[in-house]
Amino acid sequence: MNTFKSIDDLLRVLEREKVLMKQMFQKRPSTSLKYDYALELTEYKEERIKYLIDYGVIRDSGNFLEMEDVYLKFFEEVLQVNESINVSFVDDYLGRLNENIDYYLQENNEQRKYNYHKKVRRCLKNIAMVTVRNVIDLKRNIDNTYKNEPNYPIKLAKLKNLDEKRKNIALLINRSEDIIENQQPVFFKVAMDTQMRTVVSDVKLQLNDAYHNLIEIEKQIIHYLNLIAYQNRIFEKVRRLKYLRDQFLLEEKSDIRQQLSLINPVWMEPQTNYRIKLSVDELRTSATALELIKKVVSRQKNLVRGPKNIAEAIPQEFLEADSEVLDAVNLQEVYNAFAASSSHLFRFVMNYRYHKEVDTNGKILYFCQIASQYADGLDFTDTYETDCGVEYPLIYSK
Repeated sequence: MNTFKSIDDLLRVLEREKVLMKQMFQKRPSTSLKYDYALELTEYKEERIKYLIDYGVIRDSGNFLEMEDVYLKFFEEVLQVNESINVSFVDDYLGRLNENIDYYLQENNEQRKYNYHKKVRRCLKNIAMVTVRNVIDLKRNIDNTYKNEPNYPIKLAKLKNLDEKRKNIALLINRSEDIIENQQPVFFKVAMDTQMRTVVSDVKLQLNDAYHNLIEIEKQIIHYLNLIAYQNRIFEKVRRLKYLRDQFLLEEKSDIRQQLSLINPVWMEPQTNYRIKLSVDELRTSATALELIKKVVSRQKNLVRGPKNIAEAIPQEFLEADSEVLDAVNLQEVYNAFAASSSHLFRFVMNYRYHKEVDTNGKILYFCQIASQYADGLDFTDTYETDCGVEYPLIYSK
């Protein structure tokens, strides 16, 4: 089998055959992909399929094609849709962690010590990442097994196997925490720089969250197992009753009549109303019937539907669309005219020709508003003058 010589070759092939790989990945749970359909997806070029087979991307199974496990596992891991829970990865990382810690403590060269230091950080991150992913996959597989597996014995066996995997994950979490806390005290004191301290803190937090999630998963598994046991007991009883009924031994072998006599299911039936039709002649001639009819009519009048308090109509003058004109000074227009002049702001505002009559106090107010609203375009000086009983600074346009 050939192998890819570079990452560029691998990415180029995956990009070219992305339609075929997508279809094979989507059909992985059910069946393999037919060769004729794969040929259609590759534009009827058999050499492209043969190339994928030669380089170990897919394998030929007669009239069907299947994706190789290494690529299938890669896509499932990256997309986080894998169904298998592999705790051996964490065990391998724990072995690598201890090895690199020992190498770090025995190494004298600073550059090589730093490389071992980096490998330890990577192992710790991988342990936390794989553990969290295993917990997520375990929770999803438990729910899918209970809800989608139709065979009760197989469902029970799968849940028990998943519970064993839960115990293994919890054991690996305890081993990981023990390595950090107890087994390697010298390394985590000597090599505890800023990066290592951050990594260790994050790993402890992730492992702690994963362990708490495992406790909830254990409760869920126990609940599912109890439900399966209860459903099995009900199923066995129903099957036994059906067998006795088919053999006409139900009354002889059971106390079904005594049990049924203790049950009163009448309350579950709908209540029956018996309507009595009144005599028309009696209604015409009886004074008592007349009084009853009057009571019914008065009661119906009191039950008139609809709002009792109705608001009055809106006066017509409120519905007329009148416009109101606000007589105000446009400060932007005043500022634009001032920016084109050479006078200082106070003199310009006091001598500006407004479209309405403005008193001295109003002009002083406009001066303050322009100075505050357009301060970025103004040049404030340290020179002050007095006019109209007001001391003001000389402000010019930039």
